[in-house]
Amino acid sequence: MSDRVYIFDTTLRDGEQSPGATMNAKEKVRIASRLEALGVDIMEAGFPAASEGDFAAVQDVAAVCQKSSVAGLARTSKSDIDKAWGAVQHAKHPRIHTFIATSDIHLEHKLKMNREQVVEAAVNAVKYAKSFTDDVEFSAEDGSRSDRDYLCRVFEAAIAAGATTVNLPDTVGYAIPHEFAELVKYVMDHTPNIHQAILSVHCHNDLGLATSNTLAAIQAGARQAEVTVNGIGERAGNTSLEEVVMAMHTRPNYLDFHTNIVTEQIHPASRLVRMITGIMVQPNKAIVGANAFAHEAGIHQDGVLKNPMTYEIMRPETVGLSKNNMVLGKHSGRHALRSHLADMGYVLSDEELQDLFIKFKDLADKKKHVVDEDLEALVSIGILRTSDKYSLDYLHVSAGTGVKPTATVGLKTNGDVLMGAEFGNGPIDAAFNTIAKMTGTTSEMLRFTVSALTGGTDAQGEVTVRLQEGKNIALGRGVDPDIITASAKAYVNGINRLEYLRDNPVISDKDVVENE
Repeated sequence: MSDRVYIFDTTLRDGEQSPGATMNAKEKVRIASRLEALGVDIMEAGFPAASEGDFAAVQDVAAVCQKSSVAGLARTSKSDIDKAWGAVQHAKHPRIHTFIATSDIHLEHKLKMNREQVVEAAVNAVKYAKSFTDDVEFSAEDGSRSDRDYLCRVFEAAIAAGATTVNLPDTVGYAIPHEFAELVKYVMDHTPNIHQAILSVHCHNDLGLATSNTLAAIQAGARQAEVTVNGIGERAGNTSLEEVVMAMHTRPNYLDFHTNIVTEQIHPASRLVRMITGIMVQPNKAIVGANAFAHEAGIHQDGVLKNPMTYEIMRPETVGLSKNNMVLGKHSGRHALRSHLADMGYVLSDEELQDLFIKFKDLADKKKHVVDEDLEALVSIGILRTSDKYSLDYLHVSAGTGVKPTATVGLKTNGDVLMGAEFGNGPIDAAFNTIAKMTGTTSEMLRFTVSALTGGTDAQGEVTVRLQEGKNIALGRGVDPDIITASAKAYVNGINRLEYLRDNPVISDKDVVENE
């Protein structure tokens, strides 16, 4: 058996199902380009049948990818498969990924189908998808809770119908590593034609075991791992790409497998996904967390200074954390900015560069040094956003001891500038109250988070808000050296994203199936 493990990244599909992690088409394309530089074999660009917005975004991703395969997710219906093919057909390497549940609990309560009907649906779907492309993946949703022999039967039928990859998902994060490895071995031993396809696994992290389950499955014979950058995804998230890849990279004596991942691109990819989705990475997150290579204890610092391997099992540079980043300042010109952005993976048009250069100069007047994190923020916030309905034009706050906090806000919308003023419990609350009244939003704020984008007293403040309006949840993000301004920007961004979601809802594959 080959020791090659294929990396199937679903950041753009399953990752987007994290509450509020909506991405517009430009943002998806930017992440897709980074994923291709990272070396992922297959990227699942979306669920084309879910919405016209998702269909268009998958089309855009398919158009730019030259090396990675681009997959579109589809249920077993012909209309879904037609949509998936319509979205990925112009990719250099298109894949259709079709799925249906196989566990008895899903058959009885969700699908209202018997086992024979599910087998027939799977076979018909794979055959129909095969009429469009040779690269067809079939997934048995809730596979880890399915009857083993029935699961093997469904896989055998799907492979006979033309599936080149069969996926065994731990859809609800229920499996335990030893148990999941045994299931993979059983499937390998009891599916007669399994050698004609690649066995894939797709694990969720509800018990915190997604990475462990994936590695156990690979040791048992699986050769495709379905993952997301930073482990984002619905509920507790998906298997983390960086953890699986670096576990194999760091422990080849025990995990004797290899991937095509360019490990030096891991941290840049992680940072871009965080910037665009607004989903923070916990400081102690393995591989990509802020503390992953930080040493505070004196004995650790002493050891690292003498030999980094005393307390570091991998070098920071291996995952793209170089300490030699060039910094830019107010005297840097367009050429230096364009060159540095290109090194970071951003190739901008002349119009985009001009717009960004103005923002860069404005920031450089406030900060002595502009570093990579600052540039990432300028690109993700200033270049990749949707056509926003509202933008912050003016903000003035008055607050202090013995003063009723007041905010005066100017918002640009449809070419006009609206002005408003309100009181609040503090300057940020006053600004939010003013913006809420001016936009007429009925959203509820679920979370408000403030952090520093970089180190130093002149660091930009980064604010994320989570807003809910009906069933829609949106993350808003704002960055500015002034934390009150950053907060106002984040709130306006969240309201704009709610506006976007009304026309382009993010629909879970589970939700669509259940509502069918």
